[in-house]
Amino acid sequence: MDNLNRRDALRTGGLLAGLGALSLAMFTAPPRARAWSWPASGSVAGSGDGIDPMTVWDPAADQVIAEILESGQVAAINKVLATWTTNNQPTPAGLPPNLTAFIEQARQLPAWTDQSKLKAADDFNTKQGPFIGTAYGFGAGLLATVIPHESRAVYYSKGGADLQDRIAKTAKLGYDLMAQQPFGPNGHLIVTCVKTRMVHAAVRHLLPKSGPWLQVATENPKIPISQNDILVTWHSLPTTIMQKLKAWKVPVTDAQSAGFLHSWQVTAHLLGVQDQYIPATWDSANAQSKQVLDPILGPTPEGTKIADHLLTIGPVLAATSFVTKPMLASFTKYVLGAQVAKWLNLKTDGIWDGIFATLWVPFVGLYQLGRIVPGVDAIYFQLTEFIKVAAMLYLNNGGLKLELPIPTTNNPSITGTPPVTTTPYVATTPPPTTTAPGTTAPTTTSPATTTPPG
Repeated sequence: MDNLNRRDALRTGGLLAGLGALSLAMFTAPPRARAWSWPASGSVAGSGDGIDPMTVWDPAADQVIAEILESGQVAAINKVLATWTTNNQPTPAGLPPNLTAFIEQARQLPAWTDQSKLKAADDFNTKQGPFIGTAYGFGAGLLATVIPHESRAVYYSKGGADLQDRIAKTAKLGYDLMAQQPFGPNGHLIVTCVKTRMVHAAVRHLLPKSGPWLQVATENPKIPISQNDILVTWHSLPTTIMQKLKAWKVPVTDAQSAGFLHSWQVTAHLLGVQDQYIPATWDSANAQSKQVLDPILGPTPEGTKIADHLLTIGPVLAATSFVTKPMLASFTKYVLGAQVAKWLNLKTDGIWDGIFATLWVPFVGLYQLGRIVPGVDAIYFQLTEFIKVAAMLYLNNGGLKLELPIPTTNNPSITGTPPVTTTPYVATTPPPTTTAPGTTAPTTTSPATTTPPG
């Protein structure tokens, strides 16, 4: 059976990456159980100041976006920004001078960018796109729903009002990264990263004004999307994906592995992560992931609802009879494990549970060789169709022209009555419009809005 064509491979890598990328725009983190100990000597910078990334935000973006939100000009600015889509386009005219200056600085590739590694990443995405994309969707995408504070932040921010739209928009980051030469003149990733960084800043300004979010948020200060939060999301993507690919025995050369990591290192830099926090090697990445990602995984009602929505719309959008919600749940259980399946209350298909557990890794090997084993042709066909469908679930033909506008509100459907959560609470009158508890942040690194009204 023929392998997926180039276009299918791109869809696979990019579209399902969007599920994992849900978190990149809307994420919060719990208090750290142990003191920050990851050494900056393992970063791309090679050294650092040792400050816990939980207490570091993005002052350059925060100051500019706070001013824009307060100016009342966001609608006009979003209209101008919609015309900026490709890396080689100049920053559009008609923007406020402070925003233009920020974009000009933010769109620059880091000095340590290695074009040969980025070329190796292109090669890897082309050859293994179907499995990279499948790992993105069911490794990173569904993993995001058991990162408790991430799920809550998605739920309470504007994206929570229309999850399908949010999935499509955040899928753009993954799709743009999986395209050939995503950082090149004809790519779109630099633009997407800068716009995402601006969305981050807007959420930092807006979400602390949500009474329901304030009641469940555990950050101290209560400001979302710290450098640590983005690192958690980052590890739910490339670090988790590489772990899954190795477990599935997907062929990966040393050059491809280094290139894949490097493409995500550059992406992290463009998203505003300081170089002192970006892992330089896979060993450093795995060590950091054990500190920032692994300890915080767990269930929430919000995350369970998001996961159920993802698995429910999958078969509808796939429009393929053999792809069912229980089948997708079975693959999620296979990829993330029985504990996550239990947390998410997944209703799996017993037959597909067995097929994935026993035949997925052999299937990966056979797929690489383009062979069909006599006697299991039907299963091979269904698994091949499965990864094709997995590529198409959340975008139409990879051709949607999606915008990433600067938001001006939180979830409008959630006003004063929050849903039941793992820590029950009683909705009361919104907090007074004074400094929210715990919102004083270090002045050198905190967002411009550190005293949000309730």
